[in-house]
Amino acid sequence: MLADIWVLMVERGWALALLRGSAVTIAIGLLGMSLGFIVATPLAVLRWQKILVVSQLIDVYSIVVRGVPGLLVIYLLFFGSVDMVKSIATTFGYQDQVDSAYPYIVGVIAIAAISCAYSIEVIRGALQSVPSGLLEAAKSLALPTRITFSRVTFPLALRLALGGINNVWQMTIKDTSLISVVGLQELMRTAAIGAGITRSPLLFYCIAAALFFCMTAVSQTLFSKAERALNRGFGGR
Repeated sequence: MLADIWVLMVERGWALALLRGSAVTIAIGLLGMSLGFIVATPLAVLRWQKILVVSQLIDVYSIVVRGVPGLLVIYLLFFGSVDMVKSIATTFGYQDQVDSAYPYIVGVIAIAAISCAYSIEVIRGALQSVPSGLLEAAKSLALPTRITFSRVTFPLALRLALGGINNVWQMTIKDTSLISVVGLQELMRTAAIGAGITRSPLLFYCIAAALFFCMTAVSQTLFSKAERALNRGFGGR
């Protein structure tokens, strides 16, 4: 039994293929989460400040994306733009490049759109949780509003938001499995291909589950260390 698994995984190269799929999963997750967080930060600030119309539009985006399945978001982005993108690429002579890169682009944008919707709520909630006494102290020092936000409000909000950001990241890693529907060979897609070719679905899906668990476990450890470091000196921690 073990000898058969060794031959299948090592000699036939499936172990390396699964590791490559894991690398794609992590890369798509990191790029999508980073892009989503960058976009979510100013949107969360605008929603926190309750600017008329703008806040409502941001709220609608967040509610809609969080209220529909992530798979549906991916389908809408992929099938809603593929014809337009390919026609533009064909016009400029880049059709072959687009055919190979398009699944990666759609994967990153889809993951970014989903993580952005959740990150907006996390950051907005953290901004609202900053103790008002600290803001009043900043005002008593006659600090300009911009300095108060950049030196007091936002750093404290990031500390408070770290736990929520951890949750968004864990969700993002698992959501990367959905982008296999656009042909991107991340971990789940690679496991599905291996299961079909070798007729060993239980083995491949168990290995995929173990690899996903390793990613989330390592992420949880890193976030826990970051939380302990940032909370040092607060509340007796």
